[in-house]
Amino acid sequence: MWNYRRLLLLLLLTFGAAIAGVVVGRVFVAPERPVENRLHELLHSQLDLDSKQHAQLEAIEKSFAVRRQALELELRADNARLAEAIETEHGYGPLVAAAVDRSHQAMGDLQKETLEHIFAMRAVLRPDQAAKFDQTVVKALTAKER
Repeated sequence: MWNYRRLLLLLLLTFGAAIAGVVVGRVFVAPERPVENRLHELLHSQLDLDSKQHAQLEAIEKSFAVRRQALELELRADNARLAEAIETEHGYGPLVAAAVDRSHQAMGDLQKETLEHIFAMRAVLRPDQAAKFDQTVVKALTAKER
């Protein structure tokens, strides 16, 4: 009976330590949220949007989600082509260089589309809302650790 109680106590202590580890990780070690998440949180909870603004932003977000998914698929395809080029050349040759250039082009396209999306959302805002939005964008882009 005594060993059963010890085992139960050990299991409870282990479970408690695991929960504490998760809490500490989420509170103190969690990575910075992406700029997009911070902007969307700001838009939907702190800027007091009217119903027209909500509708406009929802349409902008749906459109961008489709475009972003297409660009991310393109990036994955570029990574596969890069892997194939590396496997073929076993070094930094013309196939690898071309695959890297294609990948950089896709990354640049995604960044440009993301910026266009951010500016499209900003265009829906009133001047007072846009000022808060701009502060969040600048803070996110200039944070020391991202």
